[in-house]
Amino acid sequence: MLGRLANLVLFGLIGWLIADASVASQDYLPWSPVISLAGCIFGASFGPYITLLPFKILLDKFNGIPFSIIVAGTIGLIVGVGLAALISIPFIQLEGWKSWGIPLTILLSLGALGSALGVQRERDIRGILPGNSGNRSRSTDPVKYQSNILVDTSAIIDGRIADVSQTGFVQGSLLIPSFVLDELRHIADSSDPLRRTRGRRGLEMLAKIQREGELPINIIDVELLGNIEVDSELVSMAKRMDACILTTDFNLNRVAELQGVPVLNVNELANALKPVVLPGEELSVHIVQEGKEPGQGVAFLDDGTMVVVEGGRRFMDTVQSVNITRILQTSAGRIIFAQPRKVF
Repeated sequence: MLGRLANLVLFGLIGWLIADASVASQDYLPWSPVISLAGCIFGASFGPYITLLPFKILLDKFNGIPFSIIVAGTIGLIVGVGLAALISIPFIQLEGWKSWGIPLTILLSLGALGSALGVQRERDIRGILPGNSGNRSRSTDPVKYQSNILVDTSAIIDGRIADVSQTGFVQGSLLIPSFVLDELRHIADSSDPLRRTRGRRGLEMLAKIQREGELPINIIDVELLGNIEVDSELVSMAKRMDACILTTDFNLNRVAELQGVPVLNVNELANALKPVVLPGEELSVHIVQEGKEPGQGVAFLDDGTMVVVEGGRRFMDTVQSVNITRILQTSAGRIIFAQPRKVF
């Protein structure tokens, strides 16, 4: 309401000034109020779309971008404009359009170049500013790199982040690029029933995080250019924004680590939280199926860890006490080998 009122006054004043400058003095009284009234009507109806909407779109674009990147881009812009002003001094003395056309071209070019370089070298600029330690490594400042968390499609579909976000273990803001949402929507619209189910589960998990999660969620409007893959763009965004990536994708995890991007892997978190068992300890397990080798039985712990019981086939569908003999750690998780407890 205040915006429309301000635009009404602004465009009404503009209409009055236009009438004052263009209408002859003898026609001033009848025409000036008419043009001013037309300006008021135009300002109230279309003014917000001319004055307020561009600023709203601009603010939406900046939503989710770290303040340090904005500062670095601004510093680069100032340096570029200052350099352009110095270079343009000889051209101002030229005649005609060259006196303003060439300086304007230099100003726009160096301003854009300076801003782009400032964003690209944001980490170096931040390091030379007072109160910042640019030489501090990623591993010694975990809080800073958890302030912005880029979420991968696999982590959304997995769904465990919805529960983790409610515990308070993860701090910061969840940033979801628009191309991740597009990929999720394509999976949900797939003709393959399994992919369609996974996609719809991902959308449901995202809605649950927005509804019940403790972490703020920001959707970043970013489009993929050309044939760039989602994982590659996600890693590039994390490097530009100084963010970490939340994923369950093993390949994305390795690629991001090779490029120096911190990764929060939900699978690694789940493995770290599994109860610790050691050879020689005793467990009570429910043997539910046969193993690959003759005579073996297989059971599962509450966290999904497989327990292979040697000679456990004869105890199928029963709860048995077993002694752990060895533990095998694989990329997919742990496998515990055990033998039925001997009764003396």
